[in-house]
Amino acid sequence: MQQPDLSGARWRKSSLSGSGPSCVEMAFVGNDVAVRDTKNRDGGTLIFPRTEWTTFITGIKNGHFDGLA
Repeated sequence: MQQPDLSGARWRKSSLSGSGPSCVEMAFVGNDVAVRDTKNRDGGTLIFPRTEWTTFITGIKNGHFDGLA
């Protein structure tokens, strides 16, 4: 998979994370979703196809990952 151009990405984080830096940020980039660590924005970015990201978020909402911690 080729790295998408992230120069124009509009990064956002959950409104539940408050103003602290301990979270991840995500951005929609074309048909992909980019995810990075707020504390280390230059440390690398994970790229997921939007369909996989949607499946992941649906799993979270449906409780599929509850109790894994």
